[in-house]
Amino acid sequence: MRGRRLRAVDVVARVLARIERADPVLCAFLEVWGEEALRRADEVDTRVAAGDRPPLAGVPVAVKGRHGLRAAEPLLAAGAVAVGATSVPGPGTPWQTWGLGAHGRTVNPWRADRTPGGSSAGAAVAVAAGLVPLATGGDGAGSVRIPAAWCGVVGLKVTGGRFPSADRTGLAAPGVLTRTAADAAAWWRTVSGRPTAARACPPLPVPAVWSPDLGFAGPDAEPVALARAAAGRLADAGLVRLVRPSSPPELLDPAPAWLTLRTPGADPAGAHRVRAENDRRLDALFARADLLLTPTAPTAPHGHDGPGEVYSTALTWAFNVSGHPALSLPAGFGADGCPAGLQLVAPHGREDLLLAVAAEAERRGVATSG
Repeated sequence: MRGRRLRAVDVVARVLARIERADPVLCAFLEVWGEEALRRADEVDTRVAAGDRPPLAGVPVAVKGRHGLRAAEPLLAAGAVAVGATSVPGPGTPWQTWGLGAHGRTVNPWRADRTPGGSSAGAAVAVAAGLVPLATGGDGAGSVRIPAAWCGVVGLKVTGGRFPSADRTGLAAPGVLTRTAADAAAWWRTVSGRPTAARACPPLPVPAVWSPDLGFAGPDAEPVALARAAAGRLADAGLVRLVRPSSPPELLDPAPAWLTLRTPGADPAGAHRVRAENDRRLDALFARADLLLTPTAPTAPHGHDGPGEVYSTALTWAFNVSGHPALSLPAGFGADGCPAGLQLVAPHGREDLLLAVAAEAERRGVATSG
């Protein structure tokens, strides 16, 4: 579109038609802003015709929830076109399970009887189904990474506190869901205002530590095996060098701390002690390695009746409490036909490292091969 080989209006019209066909089944959208999106696309075409070359000229994007436009302002300033608001959990719906779109319950695009994960449910579905190339998300406990894993797309949560947040607890951080690491990197460059990476990535292979459970979670065997196989492929391709620490990574279970911080009026002293101790342990880990690798979710996608006793956040919310940036990379498919994810965690401020490893894994085709 920047080269004027395509018009933004035509691209957005095709996307809107695709959403109209698919969304009654997927229920990925709460609202579709057809007239406004076409008007915005026409404005982008006018800018391009006048010689402007915005970096995201005419790229259709979706935003998380009805109030997601504010977080998307940098994308819109860069020429992107918001086509609608994606589904989030509805009233009375457990936050960690499913989404509710304008047409009903949001379904996993790989199996309609399974959840896409939450709370960025519609965002993950819209990207996985090819309705948009990029959707914004918010991650307070894994709400970008879990649906990314269960829908087979890339999901990035940025360093906690890097951007302003309305979340009084400081647990939630912005994020993005995309089909490729390159698209996630384009989002990061746009929202961070950095045309290039803040720091050069270290030479490959990157030292990495593998943990199936962070020392406290009880994940199912299959997502662990899929993630471990994906980590092995990264190592075999020379992208990471798996470091064997003298003792396996072991964090304190962050669940009580996270829940305390989310409970108005609760005494946060215990939560702060858990955070401080886990920060100390993570500092020690990142002193000898640049990445921590885990499964993204402890189970395969569950049904629409809910997760039962297993929190889908078991392996993700530690890094909302600690604030470390984390990315879910597709890791293959389980026996049920649903995707799984490999979680990459980096030191504070190292989104560039996560994106570089993910992009190289994609380029070499090693992230999702079964």
